Amino acid sequence: MRGLYTDDFSTTPWWWEAARPVPGPPEPLPAELEVAIIGGGYTGLSAALTMGRMGTRALVLDAEAIGFGASSRNGGMVSGGLKIAGTGLAKRFGEAAADRLVREAAGSFGFLEELIARERIDCAYARTGRFVGAWTRRHLAGMERRAAWLADITGGAVRILPPDRVREELGSDRYFGGMVVEAAGGLHPARYVLGLAEAARQAGAILRGGVRAGRIAREGDGFRVFTSRGNVRAQAVLCATNGYSLHGPNEWLARRLIPVGSYIIATEVLPPATMQRLFPNRRMVSDSRRVLNYFRPCPEGKRVLWGGRASFAPTSPAAAAPVLHRMMTDVFPELGAARISHSWTGNVAFTFDFLPHIGVEDGVHYAAGCQGSGVAMQTWLGHQVALKILGRANARSAFDGLAFPTMRFYSGDPWFLPAVGEWYRLQDRIDRLAA
Repeated sequence: MRGLYTDDFSTTPWWWEAARPVPGPPEPLPAELEVAIIGGGYTGLSAALTMGRMGTRALVLDAEAIGFGASSRNGGMVSGGLKIAGTGLAKRFGEAAADRLVREAAGSFGFLEELIARERIDCAYARTGRFVGAWTRRHLAGMERRAAWLADITGGAVRILPPDRVREELGSDRYFGGMVVEAAGGLHPARYVLGLAEAARQAGAILRGGVRAGRIAREGDGFRVFTSRGNVRAQAVLCATNGYSLHGPNEWLARRLIPVGSYIIATEVLPPATMQRLFPNRRMVSDSRRVLNYFRPCPEGKRVLWGGRASFAPTSPAAAAPVLHRMMTDVFPELGAARISHSWTGNVAFTFDFLPHIGVEDGVHYAAGCQGSGVAMQTWLGHQVALKILGRANARSAFDGLAFPTMRFYSGDPWFLPAVGEWYRLQDRIDRLAA
């Protein structure tokens, strides 16, 4: 497979070529402050920014560099409530509560756009819209039934395309039609997270990378956080470790989150005519199968970025690269000779009920679980949990205080993922054959 890779092939994220998270100097930690936040991704930084704007100085800790995790590694695809809208909420919570959940999730998209504009974060954001390819005719029929409702909750147009019109949006014949959702966009995730970090710092937050948080102990009317660089006393603690919670300080939270590795490749620079043929309207793209693919042109429109579940067991980015390349050429056969310049991975966090959660357990706050669709939602949850900690929320978030399920004997290590993943793949194949 040597011909598959460029000469400078790298297993670090392509995004890092422009914005690489780096550990700062080993500065001392404050002995005491109001809020300690564990996790330096979108959630923790958004919370710190909101707190700073309201006059509360927060300390943000990360075991790696600030922004090192999924926040600088994801596909940079931005939407609000698309995943949440498809989870049968009305049967579980009733119509009114389900409507609150979906509308709040959809609102996270507008919140992100406003934050980027207000803080002047240079992250190549564009409201591109999103195309969702229908894996089967039945999936297309489901999209048709939901289109008007999705348009209502997202506040943007939703259009259904039959199979013979897919090439208006995507240079592929692989799908049985699809859906265009206008209320969606794309950004450069590493530039966004570093811009969010700078905004939080300018608002007064103290950011410390390379500091691993250990035990969190109650002390008087607050907490003491034991870290690899000394101890900190805080009135409140927020755990925002999300897909990296397994080895974090909060075992209760880790038992409720399923870390799932997501893998992405970047192609070499492709001819402009090829990119125009594949992505005529520069949309973000995903499909409707259980084990979905997600892909897009890079912000400059010169490469294809392709993501998916190359493996449900831990594997290296180099081993995942040819798997993702095959997935890509299944949709875009003309890219068979396109070489890969980068392949990387990062953890997203799923929950057992497929919903995000914010809340408090034993006095410690948490916000997590966006099922791999967290650019807008994790930013929003960070803002919401900050308001909750400060007692400044005008209304309680729909995601606050929901029952947060786990599985008996589950420790946070998802040993069952390979079997579940292969079962989902089998169901996708059966669905396709039946179509």
